[in-house]
Order: sequence, then C-alpha cells, then structure tokens
Amino acid sequence: MATKYFKKKATNLHTVAFYNLENLFDTIDDTKTLDDDFLPDAEKRWSIKRYEKKITKLGTAISNIGFACSGKAPVIVGVAEIENRKVLEDLVASKHLMNKHYGIVHYNSPDERGIDVGLLYQKEHFELLHSESITVLVYNDNGERDYTRDILWVTGRLHGEEIHILVNHWPSRRDGAASTADKRIVAAEKNREVIDRIREGDPEAKIIIMGDFNDDPSCESVKEHLVQEDLFNPMEQLLTKYSGSLNYRNQWNLFDQIIFTHNFHRYEKGKHSFSKAAIFDDDFLKIYKGRHKGRPFRTYSGKRYKGGYSDHFPVYLQLKLN
Repeated sequence: MATKYFKKKATNLHTVAFYNLENLFDTIDDTKTLDDDFLPDAEKRWSIKRYEKKITKLGTAISNIGFACSGKAPVIVGVAEIENRKVLEDLVASKHLMNKHYGIVHYNSPDERGIDVGLLYQKEHFELLHSESITVLVYNDNGERDYTRDILWVTGRLHGEEIHILVNHWPSRRDGAASTADKRIVAAEKNREVIDRIREGDPEAKIIIMGDFNDDPSCESVKEHLVQEDLFNPMEQLLTKYSGSLNYRNQWNLFDQIIFTHNFHRYEKGKHSFSKAAIFDDDFLKIYKGRHKGRPFRTYSGKRYKGGYSDHFPVYLQLKLN
C-alpha cells in the first residue's frame, strides 16, 4: 500500500528548478567572446575530458533535483553561466538526461564574458508557446554600457495551464556589492516591466521569476524593487547562517531564487499550486572534507581544477497538479 501511495503522490508533484552551472564553456575558441580561460591551451587546461566530465556531473545533479519527493526529474530547469546552445544540447544528451527529452530555449546575450541564461523543459509536461530575450541596459560610472545577461521570457503550458517564466542572471558584484547595487535594481525593474506587459494581456497570469540575482532575498533589489504585493518569495526563509546556495568568504548567500505570483497559493482543480521550496544540497554536491567541507563542490577554485559540479547549489519549487 505504501508503494502505491508514493507512486500516486509522485505523479502530482512537479519540480521547477534553477541552477547556475559555473562557467559551462565548450573547448572551442569563440572570437566574439572572452572564453580564452576555457580552452585546452589556457592556464586552466579546459580539455574535452574535463568538459565531458562536467557535462555528466551536471546531468546527474539535474536529474536528481526534487526527485526524492516527486519521483521524477525537474519538468522545468532555468540555467545560468552557459556559453551557447551547443553546451545545452550536450547537457540534455548526457546519459542521465537523454531519456527525459528536454527541449531548449536559448538566446545569445551581449554579456562580455559570453555567458547566457537558458531554459530546459520536458516536452512531455511543458508545451512551449512563446519566448523572447529582454535586454537589460546598465551603465558604468563613466557612462559606458556594461554588457550583461538578457532576461529570458518563456511562455508555455504546463499540463495545459499557461505559465510565464522569467530567467535571470543579474549584474555581478565583482566591483563591490554597494557600487554595483544600482545595476541589479535596474534588472529588477526590467522584470517588473515584463510582468506589467504580461498582466496587460492577462491580469490573472501565473508568473515565475527565477535566477541568480547576485543579491540575497533581503537585499533592496529583490525585496523592494522586484517582490511587491503581487509576488511571493519562498526563498526568504531558506537563507541561514549555516545554509544557502553559495558560500563566499565563509558566509552563506542565497543569490539563486525562484519567486512567483500569489495565485500559485490557490487551489483549483486541474491547476498547479505551490507545495514547497528548497535548496538542493545533497551530500554528493558538497566538498566532503577539509576546511571547506559542506560548501558546493565546484569545478575550479581560481585557476585550480577541482573537478566538481558548480560553485552554486540548485534551488527548486515543487508544484502540485491538483
């Protein structure tokens, strides 16, 4: 009886995830992007063997996100830090994902490092209706444009229910959190513009905003400029002194977040409702010993090859199909 109950429960829960893949570059030189660190003859020695190992590891990680509760791989996965569509094609063709029949949504971003965002979706569960790339215009102190990642807007039907998804990777903190905060506020406000556009067509639209925001849930960009009365951020409760999605200088952060409209709290037959949110930080994704024990098992630490998955843990929601 217990087994039958689990199977029935598993069919009703569906995972929506986001994962920063930590510089998923191929080994081919692209003269239009700054990919020189990730070539076989570069100091990092980014070889085909290392690339294929990372692809396999990421496929293993993705296939397990939310599996313990849902009994299946995620139906939707937003991703960041990918070089191009080809790396996503290799990822969905890897041995742990190849039988999941993931579709891909990807556009080239103007980011100076050549990294983009993308979306994977299981075709069995999600029907793609529309996608477009939304430019985020930010500028440096001298008035020059700082080329950052576009927002990916995807609309589709999840088990027949129309859902809008915005995938983000906001401007980084590399020049300091305070000095770059305004750029992330601009990115938050651009999301609000897209949300308004969606609402003009459908005031009751179900919307999911996900990404690496390079800010925590409590930061101004997220808490004041993105999450207003119409949105709910379940990630706000997940960041603690002892856990997050990334660790920098012995401090946990939760830059990776998934936020959604309040109508996911509503129970309607044949529609999806929010069940839970979590950080996927199973032990196999962690450094298992030493002073960094428990942190994400990353591919590189500086120029030192570690052979891990990513410097971020994935985050996810589980939606119940009522």
